[in-house]
Amino acid sequence: MAVTFHRFLPDGHPETGMGPSHAVPATAFTTDDRSELRHKFFETADGSITSGVWECAPILVEIDAYSVNELMTVLSGSLDITDAQGRRETFTAGDTFLIPKGAKVTLEITERLRKFYMIVT
Repeated sequence: MAVTFHRFLPDGHPETGMGPSHAVPATAFTTDDRSELRHKFFETADGSITSGVWECAPILVEIDAYSVNELMTVLSGSLDITDAQGRRETFTAGDTFLIPKGAKVTLEITERLRKFYMIVT
Protein backbone atom coordinates (compact mmCIF):
# COMPACT_ATOMS: atom_id res chain seq x y z
CA MET A 1 0.00 0.00 0.00
CA ALA A 2 1.35 3.41 -0.95
CA VAL A 3 2.39 5.77 1.83
CA THR A 4 -0.15 8.57 1.62
CA PHE A 5 -3.22 9.91 3.38
CA HIS A 6 -6.53 8.03 3.41
CA ARG A 7 -9.98 9.56 3.24
CA PHE A 8 -12.62 7.63 5.18
CA LEU A 9 -16.02 7.53 3.54
CA PRO A 10 -19.07 6.63 5.64
CA ASP A 11 -20.42 4.34 2.91
CA GLY A 12 -17.16 2.46 2.35
CA HIS A 13 -15.37 2.25 -0.98
CA PRO A 14 -16.76 4.83 -3.46
CA GLU A 15 -17.38 2.15 -6.12
CA THR A 16 -17.98 -1.08 -4.22
CA GLY A 17 -19.33 0.14 -0.87
CA MET A 18 -18.92 -2.29 2.02
CA GLY A 19 -18.62 -6.06 2.08
CA PRO A 20 -19.56 -8.77 4.55
CA SER A 21 -17.94 -8.86 7.97
CA HIS A 22 -17.97 -11.74 10.43
CA ALA A 23 -16.66 -10.20 13.66
CA VAL A 24 -19.82 -10.87 15.69
CA PRO A 25 -20.96 -14.38 16.65
CA ALA A 26 -24.38 -15.26 15.20
CA THR A 27 -25.73 -15.85 18.73
CA ALA A 28 -25.07 -12.20 19.69
CA PHE A 29 -27.68 -10.74 17.33
CA THR A 30 -30.85 -9.62 19.11
CA THR A 31 -33.17 -9.30 16.08
CA ASP A 32 -33.83 -11.29 12.93
CA ASP A 33 -31.47 -8.92 11.12
CA ARG A 34 -28.02 -10.50 11.34
CA SER A 35 -26.24 -8.25 8.87
CA GLU A 36 -22.74 -6.96 9.46
CA LEU A 37 -20.69 -5.01 6.90
CA ARG A 38 -17.30 -3.32 6.72
CA HIS A 39 -14.73 -1.71 4.49
CA LYS A 40 -11.09 -1.59 5.54
CA PHE A 41 -9.51 1.67 4.38
CA PHE A 42 -6.03 1.04 5.81
CA GLU A 43 -3.89 -1.72 7.27
CA THR A 44 -0.19 -1.71 8.13
CA ALA A 45 2.01 -4.35 6.52
CA ASP A 46 2.23 -6.28 9.80
CA GLY A 47 -1.50 -5.98 10.52
CA SER A 48 -0.93 -4.21 13.84
CA ILE A 49 -3.09 -1.23 12.82
CA THR A 50 -6.31 -1.39 10.80
CA SER A 51 -8.96 1.20 10.17
CA GLY A 52 -12.19 1.53 8.27
CA VAL A 53 -15.96 1.73 8.51
CA TRP A 54 -18.17 -0.98 10.07
CA GLU A 55 -21.93 -1.43 10.34
CA CYS A 56 -23.91 -3.93 12.37
CA ALA A 57 -27.49 -4.82 13.26
CA PRO A 58 -28.47 -4.86 16.97
CA ILE A 59 -26.39 -7.19 19.16
CA LEU A 60 -25.67 -7.95 22.80
CA VAL A 61 -22.26 -9.39 23.60
CA GLU A 62 -20.24 -9.75 26.81
CA ILE A 63 -16.48 -9.58 26.34
CA ASP A 64 -14.23 -10.73 29.19
CA ALA A 65 -11.12 -9.08 27.72
CA TYR A 66 -11.32 -6.83 24.65
CA SER A 67 -8.73 -8.26 22.26
CA VAL A 68 -7.45 -4.95 20.79
CA ASN A 69 -7.23 -1.21 21.45
CA GLU A 70 -10.05 0.32 19.42
CA LEU A 71 -10.89 3.96 18.81
CA MET A 72 -14.37 4.50 17.35
CA THR A 73 -16.49 7.36 16.06
CA VAL A 74 -20.20 6.63 15.75
CA LEU A 75 -21.64 7.75 12.42
CA SER A 76 -25.21 6.56 13.02
CA GLY A 77 -27.14 4.35 15.41
CA SER A 78 -26.69 3.75 19.09
CA LEU A 79 -24.40 1.64 21.27
CA ASP A 80 -24.49 1.08 25.03
CA ILE A 81 -21.27 0.01 26.76
CA THR A 82 -21.15 -1.29 30.31
CA ASP A 83 -17.75 -1.76 31.98
CA ALA A 84 -16.69 -4.19 34.71
CA GLN A 85 -17.67 -1.69 37.44
CA GLY A 86 -21.21 -1.44 36.07
CA ARG A 87 -20.78 2.03 34.54
CA ARG A 88 -22.99 2.28 31.45
CA GLU A 89 -22.74 4.90 28.71
CA THR A 90 -24.68 5.43 25.50
CA PHE A 91 -22.84 6.52 22.35
CA THR A 92 -24.63 8.01 19.34
CA ALA A 93 -23.75 9.86 16.13
CA GLY A 94 -20.73 12.13 16.60
CA ASP A 95 -19.42 10.42 19.74
CA THR A 96 -15.81 9.20 19.76
CA PHE A 97 -14.49 6.76 22.36
CA LEU A 98 -11.80 4.17 23.03
CA ILE A 99 -12.03 0.66 24.41
CA PRO A 100 -8.59 -0.42 25.66
CA LYS A 101 -7.19 -3.90 25.14
CA GLY A 102 -8.09 -6.15 28.07
CA ALA A 103 -11.22 -4.22 29.12
CA LYS A 104 -14.17 -6.27 30.34
CA VAL A 105 -17.25 -4.80 28.63
CA THR A 106 -20.78 -5.56 27.58
CA LEU A 107 -21.66 -4.10 24.19
CA GLU A 108 -25.26 -3.58 23.19
CA ILE A 109 -26.08 -2.11 19.82
CA THR A 110 -29.63 -0.93 20.33
CA GLU A 111 -30.06 0.69 16.91
CA ARG A 112 -28.18 -0.35 13.73
CA LEU A 113 -24.70 1.08 14.21
CA ARG A 114 -22.25 2.48 11.69
CA LYS A 115 -18.83 3.64 12.90
CA PHE A 116 -15.35 4.56 11.82
CA TYR A 117 -12.78 2.45 13.67
CA MET A 118 -9.05 2.30 14.23
CA ILE A 119 -7.70 -0.86 15.80
CA VAL A 120 -4.21 -1.25 17.28
CA THR A 121 -3.15 -4.72 18.43
